[in-house]
Amino acid sequence: MGNLEGISGDVAWLDGQFLPRASLALPVGDAGFVLGATVTEQLRTFRGDLFLPEPHARRLAASLQAVGLEPCLPVRSILAAATELAAHNHAQLAGAGPSAGCEAVDLGVVIFVTAGDQPSQHLGRGGLPRTVIHSFPLAFGMWASAYESGVALRSVSVRQVPPECWPLGAKVRSRLHYFLADREAASAEPGSRAVLMHHDGRVSETSTANLAVVQAGRIAVPPAADALSGVTLAFTQQLAAGLGIPWQERSLTTAQLQDADEILLTSTPNCILPATRFDGRPIGTGGPGAVYRRLLAAWSDAVGLDIAAQAQAAAR
Repeated sequence: MGNLEGISGDVAWLDGQFLPRASLALPVGDAGFVLGATVTEQLRTFRGDLFLPEPHARRLAASLQAVGLEPCLPVRSILAAATELAAHNHAQLAGAGPSAGCEAVDLGVVIFVTAGDQPSQHLGRGGLPRTVIHSFPLAFGMWASAYESGVALRSVSVRQVPPECWPLGAKVRSRLHYFLADREAASAEPGSRAVLMHHDGRVSETSTANLAVVQAGRIAVPPAADALSGVTLAFTQQLAAGLGIPWQERSLTTAQLQDADEILLTSTPNCILPATRFDGRPIGTGGPGAVYRRLLAAWSDAVGLDIAAQAQAAAR
């Protein structure tokens, strides 16, 4: 596997070799572009260290197996490269500018594996899968205010992709339905996010987050048959168990979202956020609820920094 000697600045990783991020390039005839045939995983750092790397690695391996892609190196080696890349790029970022060394600096780290050259665009010859790792500063400004103001959700006509098309448990880049769903939601209510449902009405997820409903102090989440199993959601479940908050998996409907005391959104970049409106109506009191605040505090304790304060400081 490549090393970082002689490479300065922001780096990426392609098929076993580190390179300057500005030099990272893939052929436009790669099936990842032509067909969207790409398996992906996104992690984040806290103080430059990858958070929950092992669960992300397990989900990446499961997604690759489900889709039938075999990367250039074992997943464990890819994870080791991602760890090295994150530490290097975080040091570069934390050492530059007025925020040098402050806790407001952290990264999103993306691993993706494409299906390689599309034969129709390479004289009938296919290619091996390509594996890429790259990072970017987390866009804290996009969600910093939502820890207190919450997120608006909308039901939309766009439906979740059925399992007959591809396994719901595979995290892939074929996401046009997310794009169309969020565009529909934003046209109904600017700034809102779409809630995707299955054709039979079961609630699945949003385009960027897993979803959980709080009713009478209990948390309910869609089962694996209804939504992608979230790494961040699973960690939130561990925190809820430590707080004595009951947790169950069951299929949800939009009526249950409308009647919820609270709705929680969990995702890698922002960890946990409250949803405070659904289809134009307040959820519960219309503000962040008690269960959300307990879980946000538990998240901050677990990672050793105030998650909301970090985002708000970075967004200034």
